[in-house]
Amino acid sequence: MLNAKYQSCIEACSNCAIVCETCAASCLREDDVKMMARCIELDRDCADLCALAAVLMTRDSQLSREMCRICAQACRACAEECAKHQMDHCQACAKACRQCAEECEKMAA
Repeated sequence: MLNAKYQSCIEACSNCAIVCETCAASCLREDDVKMMARCIELDRDCADLCALAAVLMTRDSQLSREMCRICAQACRACAEECAKHQMDHCQACAKACRQCAEECEKMAA
């Protein structure tokens, strides 16, 4: 059972981590992988930070708020980069990152 007071943020972080990993894997299959390098880097960073934020909230860690603040920054940067690319996986990632950033910003406030 998820920690109820963080449930929506945990769900947004968990979803974002999966969508970012999917985006990075899909970017690696694009014809011009070099053009996607920054997107892949941000996808991977964002996925790791989202996963860690979800774990910290699940255990009600005192570091949850600070981690969510950092996670929101990563999500905003990833969303901005992904939005530049027209591929469906990048657009889906940008959307998931924006949603996660909003939840994390609420959590960190």
